[in-house]
Amino acid sequence: MNADLWQKLLLMLENRLEQGLFTLWIRPLTATFTGGSLELQAPNEFVATWIRERLLDVVRDAAQELVGGHVDARVVVRKAEPALAPAPAETSERGNRQQRSALALPLDYRPRPIADSRWRFSFEDFVVGPCNELACAASKGLCNDALAADHLFLSAGPGLGKTHLLHAIGRQLASRSNRSRLSIACLSAEEFATRLVLAIKAREAARFKSEFRDSVDVLLLEDIHFFQGKGKLQDELLMTLKALQARGCKVVLTSSFLPRELDQVDPQLVSCFASGFMALMDAPDFATREEIVRRKARSLQVQVPDDVAGLLAERLTTDIRQLESCLNNLVLKARLLGQRITTELAWQVLENYQSQVCAPDMERIVSFVCKSYGIDEPELRSRSRSQQTVLARNTAFYLGRKHTGLSLAAIGERLGRKHSTVLKGIINVEREINHQTPLGRQLSSTIGRLSA
Repeated sequence: MNADLWQKLLLMLENRLEQGLFTLWIRPLTATFTGGSLELQAPNEFVATWIRERLLDVVRDAAQELVGGHVDARVVVRKAEPALAPAPAETSERGNRQQRSALALPLDYRPRPIADSRWRFSFEDFVVGPCNELACAASKGLCNDALAADHLFLSAGPGLGKTHLLHAIGRQLASRSNRSRLSIACLSAEEFATRLVLAIKAREAARFKSEFRDSVDVLLLEDIHFFQGKGKLQDELLMTLKALQARGCKVVLTSSFLPRELDQVDPQLVSCFASGFMALMDAPDFATREEIVRRKARSLQVQVPDDVAGLLAERLTTDIRQLESCLNNLVLKARLLGQRITTELAWQVLENYQSQVCAPDMERIVSFVCKSYGIDEPELRSRSRSQQTVLARNTAFYLGRKHTGLSLAAIGERLGRKHSTVLKGIINVEREINHQTPLGRQLSSTIGRLSA
């Protein structure tokens, strides 16, 4: 693949993947494209295996879209550059360095200064409503020191704006800083954990710890529920947060769950999560959803009739990402067909999306899941650990959390499971969907078929 095509493919992937996921796993790759075959070269086998298992389908789909035809994709380990023979006196030390480099990180994992940070969102394009007014005000207050705390915890369901506010905070702090080397680390909890594991393998754990504890000025950490049940990683995070707190650094954490709902997290860490200001974000009301549609339409440079904006806002109520995706697809379809944006065309696009006019209760969710996965309710409640049954059960947990006001314990009781099992199942579903894995796309498709 020539350099121009590879750069275009990188841009497509950056727009489709979470920023941390793209930076950690895609950015270190190089590529060649010959006769319909795409070869991705990874820096080591660890990265190559991870790409094969989780992201290869995403890369292949984007490449096929880019070239307009079928593409065969594979991942190989990039060959090391040949080195000059060392002088005899240098042999031992050079050998030690080579051994360390064989386990090298896929990229420089050190926190990046603000000059290298790329913020996707800002406060200016965040639509404020009763559902998120407090969270937005707290986020702005953290940036201008009006919040009487340096620690902020944002909690909301998927697609309700946590990532948007996190990036808006980073952008605002970076733009207002009069320091040339302010270090803002913005990453997901999974990326933090992966970098730590890679640093340990590269025998660079001490440097990793020092850089996050001593060099970072602002830590923006997403989806901290990933640390659920991971004791050693929790220890490292706790020490990092304590060190940052002692230095007076700003910390923003996000999660789909409240700290008290994380029952497999060290009590000290839960206390640390809850030590600052906590702000919850709910599903947006109708007026807010309408404004989101209008704001998004302006960014796409299109005119959307009021009745179409109202229809989308009425039918898609619980997920902002889904609302924006529906509008994107509506605009694209209208352009491809050379048609005006009308309610008729909007209804056609809405058929591919989850209708949310009336939030389903747990009974309806269970019935839908059983029908979707071809099982009955007794099997869903059984002790079966078959892949299909576990997937169905986790889907029910996820939908129950998303559409009902039930606690995790109540959702678990409905299906004969403990609070911790429900939490783990929801995290697994979120992870697959966020990473856009083949399973994640299958889950998104299944979840999207739940009708009103």
